[in-house]
Amino acid sequence: MSTYVYAITLADHPVDVANLPGVGDPPSLPRTLGTPRLTAVVSDAPEDLRAKRRDLLAHQHVLERLMADGAVLPMRFGLVSPDDQQVRAALEEHRDAYTERLGELTGCLEYNLKAARDEDDRLREIVADSAEIRRLNDLTRRDPNAHDQRVTLGELVSNEVRARRDREAEDLLARLAPEVAEHAVGDPGEAHFLNVSFLVSREQAASLTRRVDEEATRRGAAYTLNLNGPLPPYSFV
Repeated sequence: MSTYVYAITLADHPVDVANLPGVGDPPSLPRTLGTPRLTAVVSDAPEDLRAKRRDLLAHQHVLERLMADGAVLPMRFGLVSPDDQQVRAALEEHRDAYTERLGELTGCLEYNLKAARDEDDRLREIVADSAEIRRLNDLTRRDPNAHDQRVTLGELVSNEVRARRDREAEDLLARLAPEVAEHAVGDPGEAHFLNVSFLVSREQAASLTRRVDEEATRRGAAYTLNLNGPLPPYSFV
């Protein structure tokens, strides 16, 4: 039978997942596969595994239980090995890298920050700061045939929006980075100007939360800063 993998821990992790339901219907029970230095938390893999809410939550709950007792290398949902032997072989093959990273993650938590700014607020600022954009904006409003100027206006505004989003991200990250051990920047998408994951010690978590609140207050109602965590440290595996 195939083996579903939740996480890897150090061998001395207590791995208290007794009677915790795993993925599948009916749920399979998590168990461990060990080597002298590492432990993989696994269960039997269901044949029809899909990203159903029930199974996603089961995976998440196993990780949360493990995180409460020590460092964890979390696996993404859906990682299946052909069998237990292959899992043990992977633990042995990568034991030095896994052991080193688990040591670095000991006592640490991941938090994710997504930061956004009201687009109308940013556009008002751009118009107020640029005489050329104001001139073109007024001209295109008065003259419906000013097609070339409308294209130029659109390009100027688009470039300025992109530049300001980048500067806003750099400024916010520079203010928060001293509070964390590591950070990993992700794709912010269209809705946000910053998507960043922070690795912080348990002692730093309260300080990071306070600093994010301070930055949200300093920037005002046009900004939205959403800090989520603690999370499994996917961004730092």
